[in-house]
Amino acid sequence: MASSSDLESKAKEAFIDDHFELAIDLYSQAIALCPSNADLFVDRAQANIKLQSFTDAVSDANKAIELNPANTKAYLRKGVACINLEEFQTAKTALETGASLAPGDSRFTNLIKECEKRIAEETEELTKQLVDKAPTNVVNLNNLPPAIGLSSQGTTVSSSKPKYRHEFYQKPDEVVVTVFAKGIPANNVVVDFGEQILSVTIEVPGEEAYHFQPRLFGKIVPAKSRYTVMSTKIEIRLAKADTLQWASLEFKADVAVVQKAIVSSAGNKKPAYPSSKPKRVDWDKLEAQMKKEEKDEKLDGDAALNKFFKDIYGDADEDTKRAMSKSFIESNGTVLSTNWKEVGAKKVEGSAPDGMELKKWEY
Repeated sequence: MASSSDLESKAKEAFIDDHFELAIDLYSQAIALCPSNADLFVDRAQANIKLQSFTDAVSDANKAIELNPANTKAYLRKGVACINLEEFQTAKTALETGASLAPGDSRFTNLIKECEKRIAEETEELTKQLVDKAPTNVVNLNNLPPAIGLSSQGTTVSSSKPKYRHEFYQKPDEVVVTVFAKGIPANNVVVDFGEQILSVTIEVPGEEAYHFQPRLFGKIVPAKSRYTVMSTKIEIRLAKADTLQWASLEFKADVAVVQKAIVSSAGNKKPAYPSSKPKRVDWDKLEAQMKKEEKDEKLDGDAALNKFFKDIYGDADEDTKRAMSKSFIESNGTVLSTNWKEVGAKKVEGSAPDGMELKKWEY
């Protein structure tokens, strides 16, 4: 039987060869033999990031931090995964903790700046929505731009073997989730709140740990969310970040989020009531129109260049996407190739412009 160290070595080889699914399987086997090794969870988190399984990556990073709170890579993995889940505030908090443990590490500094930029953009967008007098505002979450060059994950990850039943109901300002776990001591329950992630872990001695980690339908306020462990259940209260009516507990890429009307108190206008015959919206036509407007948009400078590469990546086949990602990462952002036959067989070396020094990043 292979030892944990042998499995770890094989997992690292598989990762280097871009066999990320095999790497995750080998890391999982190593973790089963040595569940207290934080580095194994950190490395599996990185493999999950490569496969864009960002919620799994967050779970692995959280476990690594629990085992070793001084592991700087765990905070880095959590930060990267949360950025791709658009959990910018959660990412910033994790990255700031990692930066305090590794002063001078530019990886943390750059990613923190990215989070601050995204948080400012979200705040500006929310302000615009609040002053918008339109009766409704429809936002298709599936069309949001990907973060740091990777696509947003549109699936929800939960326990593959549900051990406890759960259900939810909602109020205007909160969502109440109930996990029916009977007779569980409070110190065996860990609940973490992210901007759009709920993480529930129940550990009972002698039994397989229960993990429930859905990506939530809407955003919440972690500081105002709370939970209570009772004799027959765990009651979790999620404070909504806005006045959205959740269509489900878990995020689904094909479900549009509809924001309720904002009623202005100015003026003495009588309220307008909707017609008994709702107007039918041609969503296919609307989507086609939005794509045409986006395509025809006139950009220049960095914006035009970013759009150019985004269009190439979006229309490319799998080999081209792999080539672009591999060349960009391995060259530290100095080479972008679309030829998989050329870059797949060797490591892509980067080169800095004249007068500049190339510094390698650790992934």
